[in-house]
Amino acid sequence: MTMWAMLWPLLLIIISNCFYNICTKSIPEDADSFGALVVTYIAGAVIASGLFFMQSGGLNISRNISWPSVILGLAIVGLEAGYVYLFRAGWQISKGSLTANICLAVALLFIGYFLYGEKISLRQVLGAFVCMAGLYMMSAR
Repeated sequence: MTMWAMLWPLLLIIISNCFYNICTKSIPEDADSFGALVVTYIAGAVIASGLFFMQSGGLNISRNISWPSVILGLAIVGLEAGYVYLFRAGWQISKGSLTANICLAVALLFIGYFLYGEKISLRQVLGAFVCMAGLYMMSAR
């Protein structure tokens, strides 16, 4: 696998996540949270549909329906609503996202270990502790 094949998805995630956080924090306070998400999902559905038809040539979408896709939809609603309310609660864009992502990374260490049998190295455990210490230092007054 080439370096670019490994790198471009990571760059897509980073760039998309930057826009995601900027846009989520920029939703007006007087906008209904879930109304704003409906507009978001309509835009996402239009874009994903266009990309699906361009990539697949219009194949039947019903063969792509499975329980993980439905649960992913539920998770996305929770994720996006969580960020909207996180920022409305007053979190700074840098601290809120960083806190959520560090906690997520630690949780995924355990999920990887228990659900997928992934090995956890001492380096990963130490890295998680360093991240948690960083969260403490960032929030200490």
